Amino acid sequence: MNKISAVFAGQGSQYAGMGLKLREYPAGKRVFQEANDALGMDIESLCCNGTNEDLGATEVTQPAIVTCSVAMYRIITSGSLDIPELNQFEVSVCAGLSVGEYSALVASGSLSFADALRLVKERGRLMAEASQINPGTMMAIIGLEADKVQAICCEARTIGIVQPANYNAPGQIVISGEKEAIKKAGELAKESGAKMCVYLDVSGAFHSPLMKSAESGLFEALKSISFLRPNIPFVANVTGDYIDDPEIIRQNLAIQLSNPIYWEKSIKKIVDDEITTFIEFGPGKVISGLIRKIYPKAKLFNGESIL
Repeated sequence: MNKISAVFAGQGSQYAGMGLKLREYPAGKRVFQEANDALGMDIESLCCNGTNEDLGATEVTQPAIVTCSVAMYRIITSGSLDIPELNQFEVSVCAGLSVGEYSALVASGSLSFADALRLVKERGRLMAEASQINPGTMMAIIGLEADKVQAICCEARTIGIVQPANYNAPGQIVISGEKEAIKKAGELAKESGAKMCVYLDVSGAFHSPLMKSAESGLFEALKSISFLRPNIPFVANVTGDYIDDPEIIRQNLAIQLSNPIYWEKSIKKIVDDEITTFIEFGPGKVISGLIRKIYPKAKLFNGESIL
């Protein structure tokens, strides 16, 4: 039996029509119906027929990505597909990038799908609201090591709030914060030899202190949600390590909004446990690209390509 890691897409991977192929499968169709019922909205139509603009609102984007990711997971793990390259496999660990953590927790058995959807819809609303209260932006810095990016952020903090937000892969770190501080950090990064400094197309400074109001609101929303101990091991973003205590999982989902994502550390933790085959669930191929940079020997499968 092949041990695989199920990894789940984050925000930014969405695209128009991303749900069309998924609803051709009975398991996918059932997931869309569950999602429509849980959210009280036609998320299926948005995932299948919505424009990029329709999918761009954070409170829509997040439940749409989780819906498509869980649909893909249930289709591929149902045993109804012939996947010769994988033969028989079992999911041995789950992880997700940012909002992808909610999909990972559904797959791990820690969180119900309906609760995950309601949470990410509220998460998206809170993040959009926080972005209006405390405007900010994000920038990807390519070609510098983590300690150098950290030092640059420290220097740029004389102007305003800025910090590393996503440790995505070696030489690929996203920073987040106030616009002038981000601009200054970008200038310092270029002076330090960064290959590229690219602004992200986002509505706010996610995974930074500018999201503190969203974090507080999410803490309140999480209080009423039931979490179970995962029946498949789960690696968390904010620690890059396994977590199985339901209360710590709950806390970390809120803390994640204003703290960095340790994706590189998370993947290295999984590889250290000799799990080197990954299936990416959700729209796009962003996760596969990051894993290839973190561990070039990884055996990678993309869910969209499997279907």
